[in-house]
Amino acid sequence: MVKRLISANASEILSMSKEELKLSIKASEGRVVVSENVATKEPFIGDITNTEIARAFGADLILLNGVDVFKPHIFGLDHKPTSFVQELHRLTGCPIGINLEPIDTEAEMNEEALSIAKGRQASLETLKHTDTLGMDFVCLTGNPGTGVSNKEIEAAIKLAKENFSGLIIAGKMHGAGVNESVVSIEEVKRFLDNGADIILVPALGTVPGFNAKLLTEIVEVVHQHGGLVMTAIGTSQESSDEDTIKQMTIQNKICGVDLQHIGDAGYGGIAPVENIFAMSKALRGIRHSISRVARSVNR
Repeated sequence: MVKRLISANASEILSMSKEELKLSIKASEGRVVVSENVATKEPFIGDITNTEIARAFGADLILLNGVDVFKPHIFGLDHKPTSFVQELHRLTGCPIGINLEPIDTEAEMNEEALSIAKGRQASLETLKHTDTLGMDFVCLTGNPGTGVSNKEIEAAIKLAKENFSGLIIAGKMHGAGVNESVVSIEEVKRFLDNGADIILVPALGTVPGFNAKLLTEIVEVVHQHGGLVMTAIGTSQESSDEDTIKQMTIQNKICGVDLQHIGDAGYGGIAPVENIFAMSKALRGIRHSISRVARSVNR
């Protein structure tokens, strides 16, 4: 049997298959922290990466944002374009994933659409290339104003299932500028049917009207289908005070989610480090939090 992620050593984590990583997350019983980093920004500490900083304060998985997979640049890292994932693995011992955005050019927008590089968009080419980079997971979602729709997320899941060998996370943290509901039970079922391993939904308190009843219903449906659920703080509230983070964290855990994401809207493209640690302590207490931050990547 696989060891739960919150108690595993780096060597054990990095040797896990896709299926083992998913089971290891499940075995951690809702105590997994995912930190999203804008990897292309100059970090808070200029000569180390945001990935290393997040790991040091309790992150279990790292989600890279803003990276062009065809022209990758990670601040604080000297690397060849084809080896940056391996280097981040070596430095942190964490699974590494990336955002790819399924843009809907026909979507009805609530705001002016932003244009992003082809290497950040979800497509056959980017998914295949992401696989060659050695990413452990891909997150099919949208940044603010990019015009990502649930229809295109569903299509991207199908592509990812056929062309990417890691875990597939799919869903919206917020509207991404599109005039549609952020999430529904029906969309969640379609995502699962098409191959999503982890369903991404907004954290409670981030998107107006997304409440505990709906989140609990989503969790029940996803778990019945063998999937996992990740709530996401993607509305810049990751830079709120620690009490806000702790309240969100506990309320999401009560609803049964498996992973909790904290976004990148702090100084230097990462959540304030005290908020990452606050989420960690709220989810799993000081004992397991110390276990994560103090456990050497050389183990």
